[in-house]
Amino acid sequence: MTNVDSVPAFAAGALLLPGPAGAIELACSLPEADVARRGVAIVAHPHPLQGGTMHNKVVTMTERALLELGLATVRFNFRGVGQSAGVHDNGVGETDDLVAIADWLRAQRPDDVLWLAGFSFGSYVTLRAAPRVQPAQVVLIAPPVGRWDFSGIAAPTCPWLIVQGEEDEVVDARAVFEWARSLEPAPTVIAMPETGHFFHRRLVDLRGALRNALASNLPPRA
Repeated sequence: MTNVDSVPAFAAGALLLPGPAGAIELACSLPEADVARRGVAIVAHPHPLQGGTMHNKVVTMTERALLELGLATVRFNFRGVGQSAGVHDNGVGETDDLVAIADWLRAQRPDDVLWLAGFSFGSYVTLRAAPRVQPAQVVLIAPPVGRWDFSGIAAPTCPWLIVQGEEDEVVDARAVFEWARSLEPAPTVIAMPETGHFFHRRLVDLRGALRNALASNLPPRA
């Protein structure tokens, strides 16, 4: 584990990155060399006060899909989770931390395009960060429309994707679909039938949906 007082170099494995509130715990991964592309994706996890961590199964399956598409990935723990310093900040400080990770990645991998992805609360933070980060692709999985205030957040200007289970027991799927239809530029929306919030028994389907939907916007091969 890297000393938090120093800025680590990007490398596969666990890292501690100095952030606005102290250490941010990262888990970085690299794709297989034969599929590698010039891109890196940050994946944000669900609500930390409800047990969300970067080890969440939806987060790790999203990471797997992105790695298979050829992108390097960074998962991270929000404030107060694992070895990440600070306390929960209702999405405000968490957005600052995501932006800090993006700035670090752009310094470490200047030739890579940057993607942002998030699940549940992580998708709220991802969307808040997008105007500041200006990513090349945004992926929102089960965005908690109605549970958090999405009304003042602008739609990303890059291609963006929403994956939403139709039988979500946490988020109102109809509210998500209505919100998506109200935005310009409009996202690509994948509605997954017979699918709850945590994609139980549908994680492999989620992986396939992400791979298929994102294949047309991949960065150049490394």
